[in-house]
Amino acid sequence: MLKKTLTMSALTGVLVFGAGLALADDQDRTRLQDRDQTKTKAQDQDRVFGSQLMTKQERNEYRNRMRAAKTPQEREQIRAEHHERMLVRAKERGVTLPDDPPARGGSFRSGAGMGPGGAMAPGGGMGPGGKR
Repeated sequence: MLKKTLTMSALTGVLVFGAGLALADDQDRTRLQDRDQTKTKAQDQDRVFGSQLMTKQERNEYRNRMRAAKTPQEREQIRAEHHERMLVRAKERGVTLPDDPPARGGSFRSGAGMGPGGAMAPGGGMGPGGKR
């Protein structure tokens, strides 16, 4: 009888512990998703030159224009016009922005990847002899 009670107590403890881990895992996952969304939002703003001088609506309109552009030349024209507009706005507000347009590419949307040399060299990553 005592053995059966101890076994049931142990199983109950394992179940409660497991449920607690599952709940903690869900909370961690939610926290990570929230953090990633905030980070993505900040990165999106960084991709638009002068975004700190624009409203959310203006950023969205700019992105929509860029997505709707049919050729790389059309996107470059939109980008150059936007850059000039932001330089004027920055000057009016007493804010300093770089004179040159930001470097293109480097974002996941541009199709840029790791390219040659972007991967780890053979045998790298674990230290001498591959042992920990």
